[in-house]
Amino acid sequence: MTRLARTWLAAAVVLGTATFTAPAVAQDNAEVRRNVVLITIDGTRWQEVFGGADAALNNREHGGVEDTAALRRAYLAGDAEANRRALMPFLWDIVATAGQLLGDPASGSDMVVTNGYKFSYPGYNEMLTGRPDPRIDRNAYGPNPNATVFEWLAPQLAPRTTAAFGTWDVFADIFNQARAPMRVHAGWEPPFPGSAVPAQVLLDTLYATTTRLWSVMPYDAFMQAVVTEYVRTERPQALFIGFGETDEWAHEGRYDRYLEAAHRVDGFIRDLWNTMQAMPEYAGNTTFIITTDHGRGSGLQDWGDHGADVDGAEQVWVAVLGPETPGLGVRQAMPELHQAQIAATVAQAIGFNWSAASGAAPALPVY
Repeated sequence: MTRLARTWLAAAVVLGTATFTAPAVAQDNAEVRRNVVLITIDGTRWQEVFGGADAALNNREHGGVEDTAALRRAYLAGDAEANRRALMPFLWDIVATAGQLLGDPASGSDMVVTNGYKFSYPGYNEMLTGRPDPRIDRNAYGPNPNATVFEWLAPQLAPRTTAAFGTWDVFADIFNQARAPMRVHAGWEPPFPGSAVPAQVLLDTLYATTTRLWSVMPYDAFMQAVVTEYVRTERPQALFIGFGETDEWAHEGRYDRYLEAAHRVDGFIRDLWNTMQAMPEYAGNTTFIITTDHGRGSGLQDWGDHGADVDGAEQVWVAVLGPETPGLGVRQAMPELHQAQIAATVAQAIGFNWSAASGAAPALPVY
């Protein structure tokens, strides 16, 4: 058994998946299906990912925090390593052991957006197509004229095995729902219209009857339930999931809820990983790529902001856990990496070369 296979087997045991198939065996079998899941946590800063909660924002004045003692107990466990583990335990207990994290400036691993705008639609376009597009200069741009890597993969994979789910309603335009030959679910639209399956009827009812805090997006917990049900019934091979509460709470200046949202999504990712590793289609042959669409500013005033005029909002990060990704943890002393490299990284995880097919940026050096 290779060192990589041993690392993965150890991770599987930690996660309670003792029947985990070592990738060294799986990759020798040409019939084994490779899967990829790209997960975004909208507007989540590298500062929290790599350093945990910022004690300087644990107050009402700058962080809008309602209960500073509760935040301290939950997320300010000690030094930066303890704080980041308290905030995102799956990322640091599992991904950082069996996979890789890139984009920590303190480790000499800068990763930046190149679109210049430093907000959501331009970032998602760059991430999903492999290149920035200066035409996409606003979130209300409309249907994406560019094909995403998922749209390109869809006709090459089995029917109904490529899908995109996002809380933000603009994902319908980002993936060009009308054109793309794949399932795209975005915003408050019912996830399973016409279904008679009780679990799916319940989810549609919740989408239809819940009071909407944000008109453009439902809660991350709703999206998690929808995705879990879709994975259970449809077994997608290439899947995108976009969570959004982190960005909304940061814009509202609520550092406590921003942290809570990031912590919950870390748990959602853990639960989805465990669910998929317990299924024969996914055990031992599935790659998770976790990232964000843009960064944010720093300091007491700019931590919640982003955009072209916000210094530091170009800094992003990525985490990769998969059978072909060596467990190198936080990567150090690397040449500058770009958000545009994520699209080819998604395709390469399941054996396709998006860069060669489209001229997009090359994959990240994680395989």
